Amino acid sequence: MNTSLKTAGRIATTIALVTLLGACAYAPGMRFERDAQSEPGDATSVPQVTPITPSYVLEQKAIREQMADDTVRTLFGTPEPYRIGPGDILSVVVWDHPELVLPSATYAILGGTTGISIGDSAAGIPGYLVSADGYVQFPYIGMVRVAGMTELEARDLLLRGARDHIENPQITLRILGFRSKRIYVEGEVKTPGSVAINDVPMTLMEALNRTGGVLPTADRSQINVTRGGQTIRVSLPDLLRRGLNPSSIALQSGDIVRVVPREESKVFVLGEVTRPTTLVLRDGRLTLNEALGDAGGPNQATADSSQIFVVRSNAQARPEVYHLDARSASALAVAENFELKPKDVIFVDAGDLVRWNRFITLLFPSAQTVQTIRTIN
Repeated sequence: MNTSLKTAGRIATTIALVTLLGACAYAPGMRFERDAQSEPGDATSVPQVTPITPSYVLEQKAIREQMADDTVRTLFGTPEPYRIGPGDILSVVVWDHPELVLPSATYAILGGTTGISIGDSAAGIPGYLVSADGYVQFPYIGMVRVAGMTELEARDLLLRGARDHIENPQITLRILGFRSKRIYVEGEVKTPGSVAINDVPMTLMEALNRTGGVLPTADRSQINVTRGGQTIRVSLPDLLRRGLNPSSIALQSGDIVRVVPREESKVFVLGEVTRPTTLVLRDGRLTLNEALGDAGGPNQATADSSQIFVVRSNAQARPEVYHLDARSASALAVAENFELKPKDVIFVDAGDLVRWNRFITLLFPSAQTVQTIRTIN
């Protein structure tokens, strides 16, 4: 009996001592500490906490829309005629002079069944092959540089050269094989791969259609176009919402189009919510309010609604932290206008009393274990 009283006294003393030292710090589970350093010993690595207020979300919305508009508009362009390049195959017909025409090329133009199709990249296409330095060799005229010209410009060039040898020449020039210019489509499309640019203007929508269209698993708000080492994100829903036609985005040879899968656009809801969960952005959009709602909201018994945080990583590996005080239900209207980004972590902290209860839950079983060991001994 005396031993039990002594043990109880020690426990009471320990509780009082830990209370003075801040027992909540010893409670199990995750918590948010404003002064925690992401890099030990580096005070500059302490994340800056930005309050989520009505003025802040409106300001960020305006900046976000302006930046998206400015970057996407750099891809807009007017379709231009196809220009001949190295590797293309040309058909040249000089009317009334069959000796100047490749027989197989003449057969194709007159409706033969050689199986030649516009955009065919096969090496067996009959015709005049444009050399690596942009020249073709034509009878009487010799080597002629046609790279960078349209069909009409190349025809006029051959016409001027042929006049010295043929009276009133009539020439038809067509591109049979479009092989010099390509774009590359990868990701969540039906048939990813390279797509030859031909006489049909290559827009973003044309490229997606020629690869079979985007899959149901695609994030239509995350279509990345990489050009010259710079990647620009295109959101089809945002363009349509702002009245901009995605067909105005003109692609260039060498562009890489990647359709991001929806699985890469996740956010994580952790802490004192009814159902901790992982959510996927819907066409690139999900607000803080929607995420909390899908997780069942803050747990009314354990959550500290004044301590709701959004943790966001950036290129500098220094997290950005946003804080919402949702003690008043009106704060949810602010949360409705705070848009999340892929990989955001929403964390709802626990109340001090909950932490204390968790600490006590750990402490008393430990004390009972010690007492049991002493009794056995």
